[in-house]
Amino acid sequence: MRSSIRWTCLLAGLLAAGSAYAQRVEGDRARASGPFDAEVPVNSQNTAERNSAFARALVQVLNNLSGGQGVAAQPGVSAELKRAADYVDDYDYRQDEGVSASTGAPTFGTTLVVHFDPAKVQEMASDLGLPVWPEPRPKPVLWLAIDDGSGPRLVGLSQANAARSILDRAKARGYKLGLPAGNAAEQAAAGAIWRGDTAAIARISSRYNPPMQLIGKLSRKGAGWHADWTLVDGGRVLSRWSDDDGDARRAMASGADGAADALVKRYAKRGGPGVGSPGSYTVSFAGIDNGDDYIRLSALLQKVSVVRGFRPVHAMPGTLDVQLDLTTGLAGFRRLAGDALEPADTVDGAPPVFRLR
Repeated sequence: MRSSIRWTCLLAGLLAAGSAYAQRVEGDRARASGPFDAEVPVNSQNTAERNSAFARALVQVLNNLSGGQGVAAQPGVSAELKRAADYVDDYDYRQDEGVSASTGAPTFGTTLVVHFDPAKVQEMASDLGLPVWPEPRPKPVLWLAIDDGSGPRLVGLSQANAARSILDRAKARGYKLGLPAGNAAEQAAAGAIWRGDTAAIARISSRYNPPMQLIGKLSRKGAGWHADWTLVDGGRVLSRWSDDDGDARRAMASGADGAADALVKRYAKRGGPGVGSPGSYTVSFAGIDNGDDYIRLSALLQKVSVVRGFRPVHAMPGTLDVQLDLTTGLAGFRRLAGDALEPADTVDGAPPVFRLR
């Protein structure tokens, strides 16, 4: 009886924490619904606030597209974020009413819902050589057992809100997790999870698709929590990792991050040859008539974030051939060089030509 009460109390705490996500007034309102949509909280509806929110929304979409984190730090992305409005197809505002998890008082906020143009965003990602995690993406089954001191228990579908932190974190990383039904036979799998018997979990998970499992065990460690995770794909272990945190929800969410990192490493691809591919490219620059022109060109190349290095290889009157070491392909270089360079006619088989303005 005491064990059951403790488990009930633990789930109640996690459910209460998760309920804040559901305390919104539903209705026919603007809402993100696809991989090229994003929702960003804003303080007002003025133009400056909106443009700043567009940039944050574009970061969300690019992270979702790649399944990774830190896309904003990739070469060339910061320049695109400054003109995020150019990628917006449509936007709307939504007024949200919620309930404070700490005081129970009503809360109100404004959310900007942004719908980006998929073709423009995909072209930009390809030009900059960003990794793209293609659709459809796998939906691993989450086999999570929690031991609050009274023995491991499986979190099934009926306790979905208790697992809200990891389910929502997976969505933020661009994929979804499923939960087992949690029937009596599956509840018995908690022991296999605790023993690290991935083969047993794969067998009992065979009724679900795809044959991919995120297996986690969450237990007390001092005043905090310890989580061990294993990602299994088709019976093969892709990755193992662990995390410690004072908050059970954060320790739980670490499973979604580790799984995303492993899945992106396995499935994400960069642009094809010549489009977003890093390497060395020889480019001809026209309009280089004197030393001042070369100084201007050199200064420009040093400012283009995808240029790792460059060196002149051949000079003729008015033209300079330069070997560029690029973190992306020529399309990304063209995009980031902006109006300072004008593409010129190129002879078949010859290096591309740009005219310095």
